[in-house]
Amino acid sequence: MNKMEIERITLFEQMGGTPALHNLVELFYQHVLADPILKSLFPPDIKPVMIKQEQFLTQFFGGPPLYTNEYGHPRMRARHLSFPITRERADAWLACMHKALQETIQDVSLREEILERLSITAYFFVNKEE
Repeated sequence: MNKMEIERITLFEQMGGTPALHNLVELFYQHVLADPILKSLFPPDIKPVMIKQEQFLTQFFGGPPLYTNEYGHPRMRARHLSFPITRERADAWLACMHKALQETIQDVSLREEILERLSITAYFFVNKEE
């Protein structure tokens, strides 16, 4: 496979598609619900949040546009404005994702690329000072 062919493979495909992403989201929310900084931001019934997260991440990483097909344009910053997101919470969110990635993705460079992409998004959501 040459460099051009590798670049056309989406992150979604590189990480293992739907089964891998589902596993990542499951593990991620286990970490989130155990995190004292984050758990209060989420409803007691976390399953609908997990489904939306999986749909969004599928398309965010280059898979089918599941989230958009069901809910329209993501507008994720606007959808998160009602939640007080501080830099500390963005850091905690990324730490939980980092743990889940370590548990699901063996390729270190792929994990780093995914986390780098998510970091941009996480810090874009910050809407409140500490």
